[in-house]
Amino acid sequence: QVQLVESGGGSVQAGGSLRLSCAASGITFSISGIGWYRQAPGKRRELVAAISSGGGINYLDSVKGRFTVSRDNAKNMVYLQMNSLKPEDTAVYYCNARNPDFGLDEFRRYERGYWGQGTQVTVSS
Repeated sequence: QVQLVESGGGSVQAGGSLRLSCAASGITFSISGIGWYRQAPGKRRELVAAISSGGGINYLDSVKGRFTVSRDNAKNMVYLQMNSLKPEDTAVYYCNARNPDFGLDEFRRYERGYWGQGTQVTVSS
């Protein structure tokens, strides 16, 4: 059974930082593509960052230069370092895992795979 457990969310002021973590189990992590999505109230879920099994990375334009995604295959962990947070970053953030991994282009085109329960990030102005 695949499990993805996010942690690290919380409330911060604008300009602050948070580091989200996603712990994966029940999946061959090293060959899985991992994505971070977010959903704000009343809005559609959007892809924030994705990292492929080969280490390729892409970001949502609005987070480029502020967010950094990374993975530790030895620990079955993926991270999202979020700096210079803005109120518009407020959302529930979800971890998504895909195996097989068809690459970053697939992340941009549609959603599939396994999901965590989400972690709330709230940024106040």
